[in-house]
Amino acid sequence: MNLSSNTILLTGGATGIGLALAERFVAAGSTVLICGRRAERLREARQRVPGLHTYVCDLASAAARVELARQAVADFPGLNVLLNNAGVQNRFALAELPADLVAWERQREEIAINLEAPMHLAALLIPHLRRQREPVIINVSSGLAFSPMAAAPLYSASKAGLHSFTLSLRHQLRETGIRVLEIVPPGVNTDLGGPGLHDWAVPVAEFADAVLPRLAAGEEEVGYGTSEFGRLASRAELDAKFRQFNA
Repeated sequence: MNLSSNTILLTGGATGIGLALAERFVAAGSTVLICGRRAERLREARQRVPGLHTYVCDLASAAARVELARQAVADFPGLNVLLNNAGVQNRFALAELPADLVAWERQREEIAINLEAPMHLAALLIPHLRRQREPVIINVSSGLAFSPMAAAPLYSASKAGLHSFTLSLRHQLRETGIRVLEIVPPGVNTDLGGPGLHDWAVPVAEFADAVLPRLAAGEEEVGYGTSEFGRLASRAELDAKFRQFNA
């Protein structure tokens, strides 16, 4: 993948992995559009990375996704990369979930943002991307797609679904010129799931600096550290990892 001279729509780009990737793509000479739910965080991202273009968008809403795709293409007709990075992680016990719609709505939102939004945005933008130079769709899954964390069941399942979707999408688009890539993060030191939960994890700058050169070198699926092991592991190795991780 060419890192420069792209126009990239990057979801969840105001913080964490998304902001780190946005910063590096801008430095490489690409135009980057980010979206997020919180206008304040988007303003902070623009201050940190001058030149970012921002859109307030709740990706849990199908109507908001339609409007985001429409507005991004209208504002930037040369848009040629969709980078589905936005993610939500909730930790909970299913057996203790209150039996009401309010409680389930929070869980449904996690599925909508992590899995439904990447699928929908890809479908919305494929017709446009097919007409662009060097079009790319990048999905950010997780090492938990390969060996889940039982305490975050919907996050793990939605990321497994995103990995599966990425494989199918790559196969379906193989004759269109659209490249389909996947970034598979390990635990990265961000606020995903809540502040402080990932203080032990890989620094976000270290992860971003490791991933982008491998995309530039032409790799279609890129992990790092434990997620690199996981995506290449055998079933027996994944089963052993699951038992150890969730002990």
